[in-house]
Amino acid sequence: MNETVQGIALRIRPLSDSSLIVNWLTQQHGRLNTVAKGARRPKSPFRGVIDLLFETEFSFARSRRSNLHTLREVKLLEAHSKLQQDIRRLQLMAYATHLLEKNTELEHPLPGIHAIFSTLLEHLEIHSTRPALVYAFEIKILNELGLAPPVDDNRLDEYAAQLMEQLSVLSWKAINELNPNRSEVEKLSKFLGEFIQHNLEYLPKGRDQILAL
Repeated sequence: MNETVQGIALRIRPLSDSSLIVNWLTQQHGRLNTVAKGARRPKSPFRGVIDLLFETEFSFARSRRSNLHTLREVKLLEAHSKLQQDIRRLQLMAYATHLLEKNTELEHPLPGIHAIFSTLLEHLEIHSTRPALVYAFEIKILNELGLAPPVDDNRLDEYAAQLMEQLSVLSWKAINELNPNRSEVEKLSKFLGEFIQHNLEYLPKGRDQILAL
């Protein structure tokens, strides 16, 4: 029996000369792996509807032997074409993807994390990126993982701690409108980087590059 869900394509890689593996982020099933058989063939029905960060409605048949399921049909809902043309936004979403993949299990429902990722994707289709969005994403994901950074840490002064609290609750649009001073941002950036490295034992590559842009 086929199941139908909506998902965001997080990662796409070749399986064979003709097929692809697509890793999705869904609300119901969290991260889900599917094989798109024949997707690399010129006349495949999957051509044009599967690409990085495409939002789709897709159906799949579950495998009884592994967590690699068979993709049946895909309907494109949103291609995020403006985002696809901006290297800065793509780098932020790549960083976000790495952070998710390293710290979530396959096929474990992630409604909160899906909401964070999908609303950031929607925001970046219209607005440019800035460092505050990186920090906000990190804080919101840490909160969902049950690892909320402590605001009373002695490495943060009052203003940096206040900024962290704002980033944890404000919408992406409101975050874009914040204008923190450089000192607050630098303290928070260093604190979050060290906190993620210590608690998650992994800080995805590319963070410094994104923040330097």
